[in-house]
Parts: sequence; structure tokens; C-alpha cells
Amino acid sequence: MTHIRHKEIEFKKIYRYEQSMFKYILIPILIILNSCGTIVNDANVPVSLSFSDGSSGKCKLSNKRAQYLVDVPSTTMIRRSDDALDFDCETANGMYGWGSIPSGMEGGKVAASVVFFDLGITDAITDKSRTYPPSFVIPVSSSGKGLFD
Repeated sequence: MTHIRHKEIEFKKIYRYEQSMFKYILIPILIILNSCGTIVNDANVPVSLSFSDGSSGKCKLSNKRAQYLVDVPSTTMIRRSDDALDFDCETANGMYGWGSIPSGMEGGKVAASVVFFDLGITDAITDKSRTYPPSFVIPVSSSGKGLFD
């Protein structure tokens, strides 16, 4: 009977030790992974722009975080945001294009947020889990308001 009691006490000590180690290891890991996109992603994402007719020109780009005046065709580093990237463009030969490029979420970051129970709160604040398509062709036409109208 003493031998069984001794094993039971030893098991309880090991169990308590494992519980405390679990807290000391798991909690810091969860805190570190809490803001996955914020840690892993840069604040900017490259977006390559070109016109549908293959010409060159200029575009005004804007989202709630930044505004840009860029030459097209080019690749521009755009600040990540949860709203669309609006564009207003004019080609060198007088054609116009305007509209918006939708912002999306990186799928892996969404899954990690759910698994680690932070639900993307930090990433939602910084928008670092958001992204724009890596390339976008801007449709142009000869009618409508232009960049400098």
C-alpha cells in the first residue's frame, strides 16, 4: 500500500510540474503568435500597374492610409489597407481610366488567427494581414473625367 501511495504522490508532483511548464511555455507562444501578420508582413506590398492598351501615363492612387502619384507601367510599394486602392489615371495619348483595386486578406493569416484565438485583432488594427493583387491592368477609354480635370 505504501508503494502505491508513493507512486501516486510522485505522479501528482510530475503532473503539477507539467502544468506549470505548460503555462510558462504556451502563454508566451500565444502572445508571440497573437499578431501573426503584424510580425511577419511588411507594411507595404508591391503592386505592378499597366494600362490595357499598353501605353504609358500617370495615376493617382489612394487608400485610407496613403496617396501616391505614380508613373505607369511600374511597380509601386503600396501601404496595406482594408479598403480598396482607388485609381484615377491618364495615359500619354489622352485616354482615361478610373476605379478601384479590391483589398483582400491572406488566407493563412485568417486561419492562424482563429487557431490561436486572437481573431485577428492586432492585424485588423495595423491592416498588415491585408493585401492587394500583385499586378493589375487598368482598363482605359477615350471618354470620361481624367486625372487633371
